[in-house]
Amino acid sequence: MRTELPRARRFSFVATAELTDLQSETSIHARTNDLSLYGCRVETHKPLPAGAKVRIRIAHRSASFLAVGRVSYANTEGRMGIVFTRIDPKAQLILEKWIEDIRHK
Repeated sequence: MRTELPRARRFSFVATAELTDLQSETSIHARTNDLSLYGCRVETHKPLPAGAKVRIRIAHRSASFLAVGRVSYANTEGRMGIVFTRIDPKAQLILEKWIEDIRHK
C-alpha cells in the first residue's frame, strides 16, 4: 500500500488516544505526535495494519475528539498515520479549536 502525504500542515500535538479496529473491535492505547485537519500520527506498542478502519478518540485537556478513520501507514517502530474519513460536526469544532490553539502558540 502506498504511503499518503498529508493534505494539510501537521502540528506537533501530544495527547492520549484510543483506537478501535472496526473489524475486530480490538482497542489499543496510543499517543498522538502530530495533528492536522485531516489526520494524525500516533505511536503505540501494537500498530494496526495499513488499511485498517478505525474509530479514534483523542482526549486533550477537557475535550474529547471522536472520528472514524483509516490507517494510512504503519511501521515496525509503532508509528501509524491515521486519515480521518468521518467526523461529526461537534467533533469537527473541537478539532478546529485545537488546531487554532496550536497555531497561536
